[in-house]
Amino acid sequence: MAKKDIFGDDIVDNEKGDYEAFLQQANAPVGRLSVGDRFTGEILSVSKDEIYVSTSSPLDAVIAAKELRDESGQVSVKPGDRIEVVVTQVREDSIKVKPAQSRSGTDEIDNLEDAYDMELPVEGRVLESVKGGFRVQIQSYRAFCPISQMDLGPANNADDYVGKKFEFLITQIDESHRNIVVSRKKLLQLMRADREGEVLGSIKEGDVVEGTVKRIEAFGAFVEVAPLVDGLVHISEISWARVKHPAEVLEVGMPVKVKVLKVQEQEDRLQISLSLKQGGGEQDPWLRFTELNPVGTNIEGTIERKEHFGFFVKLATGVTGLLHQSKWRDAVDGKSIESKKPGDKILVAVERIDLEGHKISLCLQGEGEDQSWREHVNTGATSSSSAMGAFAAAFQKAQKKQ
Repeated sequence: MAKKDIFGDDIVDNEKGDYEAFLQQANAPVGRLSVGDRFTGEILSVSKDEIYVSTSSPLDAVIAAKELRDESGQVSVKPGDRIEVVVTQVREDSIKVKPAQSRSGTDEIDNLEDAYDMELPVEGRVLESVKGGFRVQIQSYRAFCPISQMDLGPANNADDYVGKKFEFLITQIDESHRNIVVSRKKLLQLMRADREGEVLGSIKEGDVVEGTVKRIEAFGAFVEVAPLVDGLVHISEISWARVKHPAEVLEVGMPVKVKVLKVQEQEDRLQISLSLKQGGGEQDPWLRFTELNPVGTNIEGTIERKEHFGFFVKLATGVTGLLHQSKWRDAVDGKSIESKKPGDKILVAVERIDLEGHKISLCLQGEGEDQSWREHVNTGATSSSSAMGAFAAAFQKAQKKQ
């Protein structure tokens, strides 16, 4: 007999109610839904063409009514029923799902045609490298993955893939299942888009984060700062010292700390600029150098490279100054300086420092900024005034004679 409260209403068994609520919560999808997710939802409404299913997100999911019609054409569910479904499409304003079990009772994800229709990932093992791509075993069938579709970047090394298992999306399939084409790149792009959305809200400019070197190019290195999300360390941001190629400092798989310089969305991609040299691994050598070598300091440097306008002189590791051609052109030993080449030592003095711009102007030792021009200006001004006075006096004298 049910217990009654003081108003005569039935008292709900809280323990049982909490347990049922827990089960519903456990079966409900949590957070953002992705294609391929399974969950159990409640049928909210049934119409001629569409059936709405509850989710834990603000949007309800939609099933095409034809997916749940029986042999007589009648919809086999009603509002209040609970059903296990698989997410087939996620948009900003809609979520589409399919029953997790087909009418025949077999799991639809295991069916290649359903995986193709719903854009669901399937697992495959890379058997071998062939002309133009890779042969992939998916269940009992052989599929082909073009080399351009195996990875987000170039898949030049077959050993990185052959013999390994990956998930793919089926991009082409015929009725006989003899012509199956798959793409791992397309799946990775979808996964990356999800990850980039998460990263966009979690990192900002100025943050120092840990990452792993994933790819090295002549212009810089790509560092993975989150699964499937890479940022670029330009070659100029690898080290305070001059680097001719990133491979001199980095190797694939190396863990690094990098500073986030810029995060921006461009052409549906998240572009992240990173700096290794500002990530805390190295102190800015310019700070130390300028503290010890203020303007006027004499120092011996090494010519790093020669240009038509002057020499770039290495003063310390990571610190280079410019000795402009005008600084030695009129010097007594100008010809001997002109004949110097990269690698030669040269005696210079610090003339100007731009710490923020990392620029140092150099001159020859003993030839600081020449102030003698001020004396010439003053002398010239005095001479000019005297000449003008004499001219005025002569002009007045001539006027009186007339």
